[in-house]
Amino acid sequence: MNVQDQINEYIASQPEPKRTDMQELHTFILQVLPECKLWFLDGKNSENKTVSNPNIGYGSYIIKYADGKTREFYQIGMSANTTGISVYVLGIEDKTYLAQAYGKQIGKASVSGYCIKFKSLKDINMDIFEAAIRYGVKATGEN
Repeated sequence: MNVQDQINEYIASQPEPKRTDMQELHTFILQVLPECKLWFLDGKNSENKTVSNPNIGYGSYIIKYADGKTREFYQIGMSANTTGISVYVLGIEDKTYLAQAYGKQIGKASVSGYCIKFKSLKDINMDIFEAAIRYGVKATGEN
């Protein structure tokens, strides 16, 4: 199964109205980042044990570790959670920036160092959400 099929299956497995919100959000992110690399992580480790919620990833950047090693990872991630949807804006060095810059204007969402969590898509300001995504991609170098 290819990445797009995995993404479609994951979104389809969600209960309504979360399924519709995730599909709309997926389409929206692809419009904002039309040439981005798509990822799907099933949330399982090498022993096939579930260690996290599945994630859809968008874009690509290189993580540089202190020991000099590097790893490619996605810039923006989306995942269903128990109460709604989480969107991850990864690679931002200042862990207070996302909440300070977008937290008060984004609507009914919890904004932390790299996560925007909300119950429903109708609860957030999509212009502010788009600005946060664009900032995250720019901060990690668009690939």
